[in-house]
Amino acid sequence: MKQVVVVKLEPVDADRDAMRRTLHAANTFANEVSRIAYRNRSRKSGRVESFQGLQRRCYQDLKAAGFGAQAALHVIKKTRAAYAAVYGQVECGMLRGKRARAAMSKPVEFRPGGAQPFDDRCLSWDLEARTDSIWTLEGRRKNIPFACSRADLKVLVDHRQGESDLLERDGALYLAATIEIPEETEYEPVDFIGVDRGIVNLATTSDEINYQGKGLERYRRSQARVRAELQAKATKSAKRKLKRRSGRESRHAANENHRISKEIVSAAKRTGRGIGLEDLEGLRDRVRLHASQRGRISNWPFHQLAQFIAYKAKRAGVPVVVVDARHTSQQCPLCHHTERANRRTRDEFECRGCGLAGPADVIAAVNVRARSRMAWAVSQRS
Repeated sequence: MKQVVVVKLEPVDADRDAMRRTLHAANTFANEVSRIAYRNRSRKSGRVESFQGLQRRCYQDLKAAGFGAQAALHVIKKTRAAYAAVYGQVECGMLRGKRARAAMSKPVEFRPGGAQPFDDRCLSWDLEARTDSIWTLEGRRKNIPFACSRADLKVLVDHRQGESDLLERDGALYLAATIEIPEETEYEPVDFIGVDRGIVNLATTSDEINYQGKGLERYRRSQARVRAELQAKATKSAKRKLKRRSGRESRHAANENHRISKEIVSAAKRTGRGIGLEDLEGLRDRVRLHASQRGRISNWPFHQLAQFIAYKAKRAGVPVVVVDARHTSQQCPLCHHTERANRRTRDEFECRGCGLAGPADVIAAVNVRARSRMAWAVSQRS
């Protein structure tokens, strides 16, 4: 299974400037390659030509600009891969209607600090000394120190392979290294842990373990107040503070999702069970919300938590089943009576049919567990 480990580079000023100029030049030429590709796209299908076609058109210009052979090929390959990603999103329905037409109606663009791939001929690692050597337009820069945790360093030593991407974020330079981690064989689960995701409670399991979101919600509200105050001031110092604070909230939410997903996967692995998740794809399109709720739903990392659970489970060999989310919080797990009135309040469930009562999120997680059992049994029979 492929993953990415990101390390922060700590070069001296001369090396930092050389790498930044190389990165910006690579993305500038990638934009030019993108415009050429879009201009010469097929009139019939509307698609750009193949990598080989782009190479014939653009390779010599990149070489004349000072790019080495491998670096020039990576610029062209990155551009063609970006178009392939757009076409794939349109074909699978991730981009539809106006968004699909907008994506297909203009050339792909790259930010100056966007990621640029380097293979082992352009970038070498000395993991024992925690340094890198990287090709730039101004010559090779050697002994560039990088910072990472001990856990990430061990993973790099054991599993790093393939390309690494140089990128710029908030003025700092980073390397995103590709690692290939062997997956454990998926076992036959004895049961499932149902997981209900939400806003008030980030996750609730069928084991009645509740991961509350009150702390994260308070943190988000405080961050929103600080942002509003700084934006209202609009001074230079306020803008500098806003820039420094950017990304802080998303990192905090990601850390919470990592913690929750790790605990859920560990519990499943320890007890020999699988994990059942709700399919929340298209949630924002299915529900009608007040204006005050739209920001909370749009910014809440539902999908991220599911992604973290999925990849951690895959590494541990834990089966994951995704089931239909409809009426999981309105259906009685005992008599299967389904009615909106069963959920008396956001937190309380009481079946109008048999009288079963309990916490609404736990009832939803139990329903997810039951559907996961059925889905696994059907998949095994087929």
